[in-house]
Amino acid sequence: MNTTNRDRLMLAISIVMAAIYLFPLYWMYITALKSGSEMFATPPSFWPAAPQWSTYAYVWETRDMGRYLWNSLVIALGSMALIALLGIGCAYVLARYRNVWVDIGLFLILMLQVLPASLMITPIFVGFSQIGMLSYPRLAVMIAIAAKSMPFFVVLVRATFMSVPQELEEAALVDGNSRVGAFFNIVLPLARNGILVSAILIFMQAFGEFVYSKSMIQAAELQPASVGLNSFMGPNTNEWNNIMAYATMYVTPILAIFVLLQRRIVSGLTSGALK
Repeated sequence: MNTTNRDRLMLAISIVMAAIYLFPLYWMYITALKSGSEMFATPPSFWPAAPQWSTYAYVWETRDMGRYLWNSLVIALGSMALIALLGIGCAYVLARYRNVWVDIGLFLILMLQVLPASLMITPIFVGFSQIGMLSYPRLAVMIAIAAKSMPFFVVLVRATFMSVPQELEEAALVDGNSRVGAFFNIVLPLARNGILVSAILIFMQAFGEFVYSKSMIQAAELQPASVGLNSFMGPNTNEWNNIMAYATMYVTPILAIFVLLQRRIVSGLTSGALK
């Protein structure tokens, strides 16, 4: 197979895979616009005959979407800030100092990444309950998210720090900078792209977090959008157009962020791949 045919084959495969991946999103968007009878029509229609745009306004008003999205934003931004504040220093140490204890620490961090949230929620909930942290439920959720997502952030940012030549720090030290000064003046500016991308990925994860929020936040006025979506579920649920409209308004901001920053995200993820 020559190069042209191989490129065409790969393009065709990519288009098919993209269509398969994007079809659930497409179905979510069009289901939100369908009427009650059209949702259950056989065979199903791939475009609504009379789009019900009023469904979005109805769900926004009756489900108080503004409050839910605000709570999700607060939790996501708080978690991102907490993880960035604590994780950048940890990632730098793991990237620059290599000994047996650092290797053990890196191994333990990687082990934490494989633990599912459903396994961690019980000990975290009990511990927070004993120290009174559940009186501040959104803060408790931020700390829980930080405990779960910190390994992911540290591993990504560590790779970014390792891509920054250590000779630049040594030159800064020779010029009279302290280790802290070399970090803030030399290393951190060069690694900002990878740090920013890692923080964006953490924000996306925290914006859609459900397990910790459902378990720790009992007050409806403090619950995020993920818990609000779960409130639709019941034994006789049939308002799928409302559910899809809610999901559309919940997911679209994250999709927009990803589309707008996709180039930066890809470059940031691969910045530490080659040194």
